[in-house]
Amino acid sequence: MNAVAPMGRAPSLEATGMTKIFGPLVALDDVSISVPAGSFHALLGENGAGKSTLVKSIMGFYSPDKGSVKLDGKEVSIKTPKDARAHGIGMVYQHFTLVPCLTAAENLVISRADAPSVIDWRKEKKALSEFMETMPFKVPLDAQVATLSAGEKQKLEILKLLYLDQRFMILDEPTSVLTPGEADEMLGLLGDMAAKKEITVLMISHKFREVKAFCDGFTVLRRGKLTGSGDAQSASIAEMSRMMIGDTEVRERAARTQHNDKREVLELAGIFAEDAEGTPVLSSINLKVNAGEIVGIAGVSGNGQSALVEVLAGQRAMSDGAIRIQAQNFAPKRSNFDRYKVFGLPEEPLKNATVPRMSVAENLAFRAFDKPPVASLGWWMSPGPLRKRAEELIKLYRVKTTSPDAPIETLSGGNVQRAVLARELSGDVDVLIVANPCFGLDFASVADIRSQIMEQRNRGAAVLLVSEDLDEILELADRVAVMSGGTITYVAAIQETDRNVIGQHMAGH
Repeated sequence: MNAVAPMGRAPSLEATGMTKIFGPLVALDDVSISVPAGSFHALLGENGAGKSTLVKSIMGFYSPDKGSVKLDGKEVSIKTPKDARAHGIGMVYQHFTLVPCLTAAENLVISRADAPSVIDWRKEKKALSEFMETMPFKVPLDAQVATLSAGEKQKLEILKLLYLDQRFMILDEPTSVLTPGEADEMLGLLGDMAAKKEITVLMISHKFREVKAFCDGFTVLRRGKLTGSGDAQSASIAEMSRMMIGDTEVRERAARTQHNDKREVLELAGIFAEDAEGTPVLSSINLKVNAGEIVGIAGVSGNGQSALVEVLAGQRAMSDGAIRIQAQNFAPKRSNFDRYKVFGLPEEPLKNATVPRMSVAENLAFRAFDKPPVASLGWWMSPGPLRKRAEELIKLYRVKTTSPDAPIETLSGGNVQRAVLARELSGDVDVLIVANPCFGLDFASVADIRSQIMEQRNRGAAVLLVSEDLDEILELADRVAVMSGGTITYVAAIQETDRNVIGQHMAGH
């Protein structure tokens, strides 16, 4: 990446002593970062490390309490995002900022500060065609954005920055909505442009594979402070991880044990479902999960995975089909979850699996509040046994809370996950359904939760793992099923497939 043409226009950026304080929270504490011209630089750190605060301070969304920004060695004043754009600094966000009902060409033209009130489309389309001829990737200019694939939308976001001549690009988790193939293609093209010193890239990422494959440098933040930086090619993943989490103890994942029991436990038989307007969201879902097996469901976000989890949780009605457990028809309601030993961790558990203002102890009792020893006479709840059980689970599952009586909404995301898993895994589990169980969690929590999922599999549970993180599925699953367009299009044993094949099916090929 360092053998570059001298005519490139990529800028260097140096942020020095960046400090940002929100009340009692020091979000950035004297952080400095240097991104050389033409480099592809990774910004690493766990949730809450200060990454977003740093880039928002560079972009002018926040005014830092201290610190300065230099472009090409000259200090610049950035008070607003408009100032950042004027200096050629642009950002591609996690969520698309395009107008879906407009065409790609219309989105590009209206993004200009000098866009005319009456647009001469013949002139504009000629200029756009000439612009596209100089770009390394293409997007159909006359296509409505709503009809574009996620990969094409992401490319259009990047083309918009180049169209606006913003040569310092900040990418915020740019591959989270892309298939592996789309992600590698896009990052590869940007890497080529950086190598030619046409652009400079600063990428926020949590995917070490992409950092090692495409980045030349990295900077790590932890709890608002700079903890390290270096060469992404020579530094090991273990070294970068240590910079991210410090001396935090990380639980080793449970080893995968061999199961000879091929007994079919969970069967999804021809499931169909619709949304509130009657539009099909699931079509002929057929899948079987055996005892002691993890089946991972992969897919780009929005292809029916959430609807499937809602059907299995009883939150969405099936229009046709059946769920079977141990060859018995299963209706997803509380009494049957107990009877068939079905447990789960839905997406966003604070919202979907807890009552936020109720205490940790009360939330841990949702499965047992009407059973002895918590309940007597079938209805009377005893606070003593309820609290004692909560204390046992908090200790066993390492839930960090000030007290069992604290509202569960006061816990961190990782500890809410641990609390819900403590409730769901403390009994005898035959079926475990988990959806994006580690999204947004810190490194140690991810290791802990993945270990617990593997332990349930090793004990003989049938595990359905729905995840948009393909690395998570490749790490945990015995088999993978790909969802595309509301149906399952591909199923294979993990050892008989690979990332590229799975990615092609995620893209609908």
